[in-house]
Amino acid sequence: NLYLITFQSSLNRIESVYDCHKDLFVEIEKFFTLHLVPYTEAASIPADAYRMAFIASGGVEKMVTQHFELLPYPIHLLTDGQQNSLAASLEIATWIRSKGMKVHIIHGTIPNMVKQLIDHHKAFAAQREVRGKRIGVVGYSSPWLVASNVDYLLARRRWGIEFIDIPMEEVYCLFYQIKDDDIGYEASVFANRAIACREGTPEDLLKAMRLYQAVKIICEKKLDAVTLSCFSLIEKLGTTGCLALALLNDEGIPAGCEGDLQSIFTLLIAKTLTGQAGFMANPAFINDDLNEIVMAHCTIATKMVDQFIIRNHFETETGIAIQGILHPGGITMIKCAGECLDEYFVSTGQLIENTTYINACRTQARIK
Repeated sequence: NLYLITFQSSLNRIESVYDCHKDLFVEIEKFFTLHLVPYTEAASIPADAYRMAFIASGGVEKMVTQHFELLPYPIHLLTDGQQNSLAASLEIATWIRSKGMKVHIIHGTIPNMVKQLIDHHKAFAAQREVRGKRIGVVGYSSPWLVASNVDYLLARRRWGIEFIDIPMEEVYCLFYQIKDDDIGYEASVFANRAIACREGTPEDLLKAMRLYQAVKIICEKKLDAVTLSCFSLIEKLGTTGCLALALLNDEGIPAGCEGDLQSIFTLLIAKTLTGQAGFMANPAFINDDLNEIVMAHCTIATKMVDQFIIRNHFETETGIAIQGILHPGGITMIKCAGECLDEYFVSTGQLIENTTYINACRTQARIK
C-alpha cells in the first residue's frame, strides 16, 4: 500500500487529481495499491502505513507549511511537474531546508520516479523491520572508541532499537560449562574448511569454538545482534572473539568487535537492507593519489569469502583469527554514526586486491 497525502490548490478540483496525473499513477499501480488521500483526511491513514506527500499542483506552498506535521520523516515530496507542481515542490523544499531539515524531491521521468519509490519503500520496510530489535553489548566499549558512543535512549526513540548491556561474567560462566567434547566436531569441520592454518593450535581452536557457543547461547535467548568486548576476553579466557563473530555473522546474527556501538548498528542496518552479512573493518592505509583505501580486521563472515586461512589475532598473537580471501568486484562501504545514530557515510567502491601487509589485521582488502 502507498498512501499519497495529496496537496492540491483549491483552484483545482480534488476529483481531478487522478486524471491529471494518470500516467504516473498507472505506472505506480503496477507495484503498489495506491490510495490518494487529501491532506485534510491524513489522520485516517493507518499509523504504520507507507505514506508520502504528493504535490499535485502549484499554489500549495503555504498549505504544506501550515500542515507540516503531516509529512512523514524522512521527508520526500513526490511531484511529476504537472500544474506547476515542481516549482511548488522546490519552494517547499527550500523552506524545509531553511529549518535545518533534510528533504528529497522525487521527480523525473515516470520510470525513474517509480524506481525511486520502490527504493524508498525498501528503506521504509527496513526501518520498520529494525524497530524492536535488541543489540547485546557484551562487556563494554573499548577505551579507544572515544568518538563512537551511542546514547541508548536517543537511539531507542529514533530507531526503536534497544541496546542491552550484558556482563562479561555471563559469557565466562557459559564458556566454562561447555566441554571440548561438545564442540570438537564443529571445530574439526571448521578446520577442514580452511585452506591452511598458519598459526594457532588445536587447543586455541577449541577455546575459540567454546566462546562461539557461549555467545550464541546468549544471542538465542534474547538478542538480534551482538557486539563483544574482545580484548577483555584475552586476559580472562586466553582467546579472542574473532571466530565467534565470524560464525555468528555466517548464521545471520550481526556480530561486531570491540563493543563498537555504532558499527554493530551499521552491521544490523546493512543486514536488514540487503539480507547479507557485512565486514566490519578498520581503515589501515589511505592513498589519496590513487583514491584507494585498505580495510583490515581479524574476523570476517566465512560466507563472504572465497577461501580463508586460520591465523592468530594480529595485535596479541593469541587465539584464532581469520584471513579471508575476498572476491574482487563491486562493494558498498557504509558507516552509521552520531550519538543518536542520525548520521551516515556511504560510497560505492571496487575491491581490487587482497593485501598481505604484516603490520595490519589478518583479513585485508584494497578498495578503490
